[in-house]
Amino acid sequence: MDFSEDFIRFACERGVIRFGEFKTKAGRLSPYFFNAGLFNDGDSLARLCGFYAAAILAAGVPCDILFGPAYKGIPLAAGTAIALAQKGHNLPFSFNRKEAKDHGEGGTLIGAPLKGRVLIVDDVISAGTSVRESVEFIRGAGAQPAGVVIALDRMERGQGKLSAVQEVRQAYGIPVIAVATLDDLVGYLQSRPDLAENLQAVARYRQTYGIRTG
Repeated sequence: MDFSEDFIRFACERGVIRFGEFKTKAGRLSPYFFNAGLFNDGDSLARLCGFYAAAILAAGVPCDILFGPAYKGIPLAAGTAIALAQKGHNLPFSFNRKEAKDHGEGGTLIGAPLKGRVLIVDDVISAGTSVRESVEFIRGAGAQPAGVVIALDRMERGQGKLSAVQEVRQAYGIPVIAVATLDDLVGYLQSRPDLAENLQAVARYRQTYGIRTG
């Protein structure tokens, strides 16, 4: 999809995707690193959330509200709600706080009440901890998780044969929408002869840790 290619190009230009040698949480040496926290000004956040909105609309997953898990999901859910509203799809949004508040409005939920089908908006899925906590939180409120939308699917194995994204799909029976995937990153690298060395490094890493998609 065009927006996936555009997103990868944008992320690389912003330095959000960097190439080199980076140690992952799993102890692997990855040839690239994705840090969504570097979308840290108004323009880049607006563009990022525009990509999220495009991915959500393209996927066609029915949802009634957006939910941003603390902390990275908070600006993503708010920004994506704005981007969707600008495209004619006005949805409520909410997010949680890590610690319950015992004064004012109290509780751990801020924003619209969780009702109906809830789409979780986050940056990536690593170990799936954030998704599990979000699903439990949503179900605890009497609502239904409708899916998860993330910026990048690295398409690599977790502890077993499945990727973290595949594990979420299997565990909760909900779709995971990615603005872009490793396939899109490879496609971008293939279009850039000056990055041939990075393409080779990503291809080797994928050969070792990639998932089967067939």
